Amino acid sequence: MKIIFEILNILRPAKTMNYKKVSPINSNARGIPVPVLGPSESCLSCKSCEQVCPTHSLKVLSKDQIRFDYGACLQCGRCSEVCSDGKIIDSGFVHVYSTDREALKVTYTNGLPEERTEVISEEVKRFREVTKHTGFQFREVAASGNNTTEAEINASFNALFDSEASMVRVVASPKHADALVYSGPVGPNMEGPLDTAWETMPSPKALVACGSEAVSGGLFKLGKLPKEPDLFIGGDPPRPDVIVSAFRYLMGTREFSFRAELIKFVQGLRENK
Repeated sequence: MKIIFEILNILRPAKTMNYKKVSPINSNARGIPVPVLGPSESCLSCKSCEQVCPTHSLKVLSKDQIRFDYGACLQCGRCSEVCSDGKIIDSGFVHVYSTDREALKVTYTNGLPEERTEVISEEVKRFREVTKHTGFQFREVAASGNNTTEAEINASFNALFDSEASMVRVVASPKHADALVYSGPVGPNMEGPLDTAWETMPSPKALVACGSEAVSGGLFKLGKLPKEPDLFIGGDPPRPDVIVSAFRYLMGTREFSFRAELIKFVQGLRENK
């Protein structure tokens, strides 16, 4: 009987995620909040959503304008829950990452996000030249976080998400790493170790902020970083498929623009409304 099951497993199609077809939307996830204002609609400006946000990641600017910092957003859903008029919804949009921190700060006017061409630094361009065809190795530093991001990074290596199939591997020493991935808000006791790990690494190298706490501090003040991160991954914590997709984007094997995908998604919402 065991031999039969083994033969069946060989014949069954692989369950590994196809990252070439992965969507930034996941209907089973809460995702980032988005406003659903029509051309002639406006927010009531009660600012309840602004008041309940634990990380102060959104601000109501006027009746028809609202600003979200998705790098600080925990995707907790409190703003959508408190919006009695249903002007903010959970989108299911989970692929929140960019090499440009400002791209994650979005101002909506009459429900439409402003356009932005995302900036790719020279450091990221050099990193891509080296890693696009060979992949990269990273050292992860838990910098005062709650270990949820570490759990998702661990899951990214299982048979479903299979990070190593995307040429991304984890190593024990920063001496052998191409990228330094850190989680958490970088408390005072972790500023030194994070800096030491960064200085130990050979160039070219990349610094990756993984999770909302690493991007903005989350509920806490963000500590001192070795440098401005080269990649920002939002979510508390980000899903394994989001992490791997973001790594693929960092090394240039995935074409992606957070702002462009968000605009496309919001326009689709308005068309279906």
